[in-house]
Amino acid sequence: MAKTYRSAAGTAFDAFNYVFLGVFALAAVLPFIYVISGSFATDAELTKRAVFLIPETFSVAAYNFIFSTNTIMKSIGVSMYVTVIGTAVNLFFTVTMAYPLARRSLMGRNTVLNLVVFSMLFGGGMIPTYLVIRELHLIDSYWALILPGAISAFNLIIVKNFFQELPPGLEEAAKIDGCTELGLLWRIVLPLSKPVLATFTLFYAVGHWNDFFAALLYINDPMKWPLQVLLRQIVLLSQAAAGDINAMDPNFVKPPDQSIKMAVIVVGTVPILLVYPFLQKHFAKGVLIGSIKG
Repeated sequence: MAKTYRSAAGTAFDAFNYVFLGVFALAAVLPFIYVISGSFATDAELTKRAVFLIPETFSVAAYNFIFSTNTIMKSIGVSMYVTVIGTAVNLFFTVTMAYPLARRSLMGRNTVLNLVVFSMLFGGGMIPTYLVIRELHLIDSYWALILPGAISAFNLIIVKNFFQELPPGLEEAAKIDGCTELGLLWRIVLPLSKPVLATFTLFYAVGHWNDFFAALLYINDPMKWPLQVLLRQIVLLSQAAAGDINAMDPNFVKPPDQSIKMAVIVVGTVPILLVYPFLQKHFAKGVLIGSIKG
């Protein structure tokens, strides 16, 4: 096999890319590693060492403290409920609206698309939206966190464009075989759309999981707070909501506030990170891999 020779400029460019991407990756990963390490560190180590990646003495006192009550677990349950139901609602309405808009023969299609684009540029604002939520009696309801953002206009347009790129021959062949419109969507279009569906499932899920502002506006009952709102209360205001020192062993020493903050951040971040491995494989796939050969 003949060797491939690269010019000095090409080699230097590759080296620069490796170094730049390596530094960028470290800048993104190291702070998170520090937060994880700090959540297991003792008060003395947090005071003595400004930055470290591996604690000298591992301590789970912060995690024992924040799980001493059911506050964190209840907030995690609320976040999971809103994330799962909200993502399902997002995908349902996005797909069912994008599929007909992908048909160029649809009557009034351009008018609807113009309205969708208009909604991307102009919105009612926070106060009118709050008034609508209140008049619909959705205050202190989890649906207030789901329904206002049921469809993302940007995501809708991307999914619509994806459906338009599917080969028209598949639709014609399915209709010849007697497939209905719903059957065509369920049996042909959606199986071929796994990459785009996986991508937007992740986008929608991360958006719901990380959202705290909507809950801050519409959820007044602290028992209905999702995890991100509780995390905000703990990190910015006080650590009192993180756990109950009276529920611990009499010899238990309350962990440092900094360690409690880091432990809560880890608890709020790890669950959504676990979703990535299940969807990652679809990102690398081509749009039409396996659909048409030859």
